Amino acid sequence: MLNCDAETGVCSLPETSDNTASHLPASTVVPAVRYIGDPMCSWCWGISPALKEVATYCQKHGLDFSVHVGGLRPGGGDAWNSSFKAFLRHEWENIHRVTGQPFGFTILDEAEFNYDTEPACRAVVTMSQLQESNQVLLAFFSGIQRRFYVDGADPKQPTFYQALCAEAGVSYEDFLKVFQSSEVKVATTQEFQRCRSWGIRGFPSIVLEVNGQVTHLASGYTTATTLIEKIESVLSNSSISS
Repeated sequence: MLNCDAETGVCSLPETSDNTASHLPASTVVPAVRYIGDPMCSWCWGISPALKEVATYCQKHGLDFSVHVGGLRPGGGDAWNSSFKAFLRHEWENIHRVTGQPFGFTILDEAEFNYDTEPACRAVVTMSQLQESNQVLLAFFSGIQRRFYVDGADPKQPTFYQALCAEAGVSYEDFLKVFQSSEVKVATTQEFQRCRSWGIRGFPSIVLEVNGQVTHLASGYTTATTLIEKIESVLSNSSISS
């Protein structure tokens, strides 16, 4: 079952023996804030407004900002029963209280549903290949969250993404061709492995890379103010040390 902590605001990955070696994306000339999440991670929906503020801050101050998916529950498999649905309702109600983010709860009325987060993550990887702007990619990520958590739509259905593609300025036909390809499915699995190799054990997670050095800014829910203060602190110390 999904493991989400109300105290820390983090949805944890299941234990795994996967120790695949990998690296962060190639270091950029400027410092890089990297967000790692999953569109079907409820605390990632909770932190969504804060991330928009951080992305805007990065753009204003000349910092790189990138979006990555870690795969909370690829394949799903949790029994869609009263116990699981009660857990989700309680979790979502708590996140709404803490963050103010809306939830529609209508998905909980479905007789059958597999909480498989791979398709939603694959959609983000697909969009990253079709749209270079990380601002647009973050908006697409948030759009998936809203369609699922508020509207109760199923991210496993390809038509789920049609309106979101229009909002991103991407042809739905082009999106669908990539989304359903074996190549992007492999790329999505590789993205999951890469995030785990960075030491990410739960979502949302935010790291800052400066001159090849990586600082974990947050694992779990936090505010934009706190994140920006941490970014400025790390950059200030980095400037002094250099």
